[in-house]
Amino acid sequence: MTENANNSVIELLSFKVGEHEFAVDIMSVREIRGWTRATPLPHSPHYVRGVINLRGTVLPIIDLAARIGEPITEIATRSVFIVVQFENDIVGLLVDAVSDIISVNTDELQTPPDLNTDGTHTFVSALTIVDERMLRVLDLRAILIIAPLEAA
Repeated sequence: MTENANNSVIELLSFKVGEHEFAVDIMSVREIRGWTRATPLPHSPHYVRGVINLRGTVLPIIDLAARIGEPITEIATRSVFIVVQFENDIVGLLVDAVSDIISVNTDELQTPPDLNTDGTHTFVSALTIVDERMLRVLDLRAILIIAPLEAA
């Protein structure tokens, strides 16, 4: 029996946000950094903690917990931000802790059920089970897009 040509392996970086475990494609991750105090920007969405200077580049820091509708992250010793790139956007995602890198067959990724009836954002692009843990794969496009109502 031959392996399906559409079946490939991807690597995911898993991390914790509160009691939730998420993952992003490792190919979108540029680096992982310890927490650095961000400079707040006036009139930014509530989930933007501010900006930092990362080697001469102004990098916005998104509090991932606040972005997905959870309480704002309390900074702890394990708090880090994951520098991710999606298309031309580079941002830091504030998370509670990074877990590990996981290899997953793409045929093990399942589309999440469509339970979104109120028109709000859906931030999960796929679900997978790894070592009896449910991992939610983030949709970086949804995380990074700021809707007009949020920017107002």
